[in-house]
Amino acid sequence: MSSAELPPAKRHKGDQHELTATSDSVSVSQFPTLARYIMARTGDSELTILLTALALACKATSRACNKAGIACLFGLAGDVNSTGDDQKKLDVLSNDIFIDALTNCGACAVLVSEENEDPIFVPESKAGRFVVAFDPLDGSSNIDCNVSTGTIFAVYEKVSTGPATVGDILRTGNDIVVAGYCMYGAATELVITFKGHGVHRFTLDPSLGEFVHTQAHVKLPEGGGKKIYSCNEGNSANWDKAIKAVVASFKEGTKPYAARYVGSMVSDVHRTLLYGGIYLYPADNKSPLGKLRVLYEGFPMAFIIEQAGGSASCGLFKGKLQRLLDIVPTSIHEKCPVIIGCNRDVDLVLAEYKAQGLL
Repeated sequence: MSSAELPPAKRHKGDQHELTATSDSVSVSQFPTLARYIMARTGDSELTILLTALALACKATSRACNKAGIACLFGLAGDVNSTGDDQKKLDVLSNDIFIDALTNCGACAVLVSEENEDPIFVPESKAGRFVVAFDPLDGSSNIDCNVSTGTIFAVYEKVSTGPATVGDILRTGNDIVVAGYCMYGAATELVITFKGHGVHRFTLDPSLGEFVHTQAHVKLPEGGGKKIYSCNEGNSANWDKAIKAVVASFKEGTKPYAARYVGSMVSDVHRTLLYGGIYLYPADNKSPLGKLRVLYEGFPMAFIIEQAGGSASCGLFKGKLQRLLDIVPTSIHEKCPVIIGCNRDVDLVLAEYKAQGLL
């Protein structure tokens, strides 16, 4: 069965208890693990193998982050990645972990990583039918001060016949089969979505070594939730008039928006998903095409937010307003502006562009 044709979610006796149980797993006899959930919802064994490999890599990266100080993994590795960012030791280690797990799982044909300049083509003897783009350690500039980091990924199904090509990954975000992120913070949490099957949260239970399903069908709060805006205002002098105006409006009135910005996309988007508000990383005079990468940052986060009932836009990009998932990337490390969050606040940004006549 093609993963683009996932069957309706199956219901199992005890599912509701499993998804809402608050007791420690010691006191229950049923374990709604990630692998069990995927098989029950998709019946796709190859996709299950792929996501199990991703989960293993997330666990290994979580362990490395937890032990970074003890294992002397803080600090720079001495190189720069494909987009010119300084590589940290944990960047290099986490990238190696994900490449090894995905290359050897037998389900992947092509891999695209932020840390590698070129796509990685899996040897034919190990190749499967999926293509994965990932940022192995988002927010790595925060590693040394122990701020939450994360992994972001998007999974496509190969469309070419015969050996995989770069065309299998240079597609719009609408073709994504599965997207997700794993946050390494106070807890290790995996947020994942299958097209048309909602957004789901899994939390790593260290005593079991398994991701356990903790919340089904996550939605942004009704009406937009808390009034929070999240952006790097240090770049504000270089923003266009519409972004300057809308951020200024967030700070006006007797009950202005609260400003929250971690500087780790996974952390900022996770908060936006659960609490509401908006996350912005717009284009500016220094980075007219944006700063975040399309394939492994913009697309997966936009896909998750839209599946959770929100909106995802580029704002004004290449002369017009664009829905983020409609971009057609032309290179694997292409960048774009990112404006995502609740409909209430994203609509305010788009309305401001129209009011400023910047289209």
